[in-house]
Amino acid sequence: VTSPCKILKCNSEFWAATSGSHHLGTEEAPEFCTALRAYAHCTRRTARTCRGDLAYHSAVHGIDDLMVQHNCSKDGPTSQPRLRTLPPGDSQERSDSPEICHYEKSFHKHSAAPNYTHCGLFGDPHLRTFTDTFQTCKVQGAWPLIDNNYLNVQVTNTPVLPGSTATATSKLTIIFKSFQECVDQKVYQAEMDELPAAFADGSKNGGDKHGANSLKITEKVSGQHIEIQAKYIGTTIVVRQVGRYLTFAVRMPEEVVNAVEDRDSQGLYLCLRGCPLNQQIDFQTIRSAQATEGRARRKGPSLPVPPEAFTYETATAKCREKLPVEDLYFQSCVFDLLTTGDVNFMLAAYYAFEDVKMLHSNKDKLHLYERTRDLAPGNTAPSGTLPALWVALLCLSQCWLCLL
Repeated sequence: VTSPCKILKCNSEFWAATSGSHHLGTEEAPEFCTALRAYAHCTRRTARTCRGDLAYHSAVHGIDDLMVQHNCSKDGPTSQPRLRTLPPGDSQERSDSPEICHYEKSFHKHSAAPNYTHCGLFGDPHLRTFTDTFQTCKVQGAWPLIDNNYLNVQVTNTPVLPGSTATATSKLTIIFKSFQECVDQKVYQAEMDELPAAFADGSKNGGDKHGANSLKITEKVSGQHIEIQAKYIGTTIVVRQVGRYLTFAVRMPEEVVNAVEDRDSQGLYLCLRGCPLNQQIDFQTIRSAQATEGRARRKGPSLPVPPEAFTYETATAKCREKLPVEDLYFQSCVFDLLTTGDVNFMLAAYYAFEDVKMLHSNKDKLHLYERTRDLAPGNTAPSGTLPALWVALLCLSQCWLCLL
């Protein structure tokens, strides 16, 4: 799946044409305006295919702001000016940063240390929310993962196979909003087979402000694993490409998670509120049915199995290679192998758990064992809790009948 939206190309062309232009004298301001008009023209050409793209809308608003700041006329030449390179000492190399751009240093000095939370999305897709609720969802198309005063994250999930109900993340857009003297607005966008090690404008930090390096991208494995550190909001984001699809994991302070201007009118926000009920899949029920079917297959006549397909037994054995603890990550792995037949989904579950180990602040909550859809946020029930509850309710009902 390749997006017809060409906003990344527009962003790159503008960045290449204007890099270092803030160092130019006022006599060359018309050249910047020429590049800006070319940028606007490029966004208009791709407008029809970018209507639902966050990076596109961010670019359009950014162009309007820059037009006003530089007193640029919307009418005039749009030919691209000569390419420039960054001069020595540009903000890309800047290492100093004001205290306000370091979350832990600027956090209320007389209060308790900040409480960090984690959210992750991987596989077909499976969601672990900031409250440690674990869900398996359909959520085909574009959905917001995070939406607060500091950043927006949107994912697009597409069918793994034509006509398949199994979906996986094929596109990810992250918008870091401009923040005081720390960072300019920055957009990161990844797609299938394209995991950039830079923001959409080609930069690797927060821009031209004094605290630019409080936002940085680091490439861990070329084309497979990047990490974004946003120190000014105490946030770490990990994006991976596993097979053809993307995984997302974030560590974020609770204060930042809940930083919204109007909580009541806030839209759907998967990392905080989870998937809508009509988008959730109770994969444990499906898993039980698959296990029963597997046992029936062993007792009955053998059925033909496609070479790329997994049985319940082979999927379980494969997942146990990387996930020895039979928690929800293990069960997600089994579910994904059975629904997709793609062994890369086993690796997606493995890396998702590796990211939890790195990002989750409570090491006692790394593993989750029970379906959490019907439980209070943040709670997990130990094995046997639900059956015991049913026994207790049955006893109470029998006692009530005796009294009658």
